Amino acid sequence: MKGSKIVVTGSSGQLGSELRDIWHSNESAEMIFLDRHGLDLAQPELVQTILEGYQPDIIIHSAAFTAVDLAETEVDLANKVNHLSTLEIAKYAESNGCKLIYISTDYVFQGNVDLALDEHYPTDPINVYGYTKRKGELAIELHCPDAIILRTAWLYSTFGKNFVKTMLDLMDTRDEISVVSDQIGTPTYARDLAELIKHIVESGNWVPGIYHYSNEGRISWYDFAVKIRDSSGLDCRINPIPSSNFPTPAKRPHFSLLSKEKVRRTFGIDVPQWENSLEKMLGKLSAQ
Repeated sequence: MKGSKIVVTGSSGQLGSELRDIWHSNESAEMIFLDRHGLDLAQPELVQTILEGYQPDIIIHSAAFTAVDLAETEVDLANKVNHLSTLEIAKYAESNGCKLIYISTDYVFQGNVDLALDEHYPTDPINVYGYTKRKGELAIELHCPDAIILRTAWLYSTFGKNFVKTMLDLMDTRDEISVVSDQIGTPTYARDLAELIKHIVESGNWVPGIYHYSNEGRISWYDFAVKIRDSSGLDCRINPIPSSNFPTPAKRPHFSLLSKEKVRRTFGIDVPQWENSLEKMLGKLSAQ
């Protein structure tokens, strides 16, 4: 890695911001953080030209169109960002001998199985976001087979907008809220994912393929909200409700459980329990 040039896309997002935070003072590599102004993924035809200007050795592609409900109507834009621009990044990486890490999602699955899915489980997206992210995966597998694809779920961070910060705001201003209780998964603290990426890059243990990563555990969004409240010392009544009481333009998977056995075995990492990571995030947030 020494002397390498590393480009991070989506640098203003949750994961990109965490990567910037842990890597901003790296002395052994030149870090280049690109937000949508530096690399506009809505214009796939410009992607390779922009990358050529930086000539990176490694690309960490964390940028995405993540507005799940908006993607149902902004289909063309979601496809350009999540699929067509990813295709151009994959082509650039392969033709220039550049290593590529791509961040994907549990939404590539249908989400109807109460099981921690491994990387070989058949994909079957149920919404536009998941479909375009899967197309991005396929583009990488076709054009850059040496890439690493990391699927994650329920991402949150001290940076950006996410479920944890939304719950804190709501519970601080309301006496009572309702939260869906029949969607099951495991949260992912974006800093933990950023640390995994940093470990992969710095270790030199580059093993191509698809990997699943979230924190450990099995909870509902309701359970998550209750823990956020209790850990923050807030006084708000939280009512569990079914998904049918909270309709959204995009269908949501009922199960977002991912098996971490492969990523643990391959890269020799420990995966934190979701409760421990939440406590770390809340402590960091309160210190800001």
